[in-house]
Amino acid sequence: MRRTQLAAGIVVLGGVAFGIFGGEYSTLDWWQLKRQVAEQDSAIAQIRTEIDSLGTLADKLETDSATQERAAREQFGMIRDGELLYRVEERR
Repeated sequence: MRRTQLAAGIVVLGGVAFGIFGGEYSTLDWWQLKRQVAEQDSAIAQIRTEIDSLGTLADKLETDSATQERAAREQFGMIRDGELLYRVEERR
């Protein structure tokens, strides 16, 4: 009786170990894939947020004169009549 129980226990433990570590798609592989899916979902959410922000900026650049002026000043160094432009360069 004792040997039979020991053998049954070993078989059960072997089955559990095979279920976790063995086979073509083990439980560890499944956990890793599940984590990768969660990471990709997070990356997609961040990209969607960035796309929404860029869409809002594009709309403002097309319609809002204050945003257009700010972009012209920051990107192209444009100034109004009577203003002076100072550029500060770092020494290398």
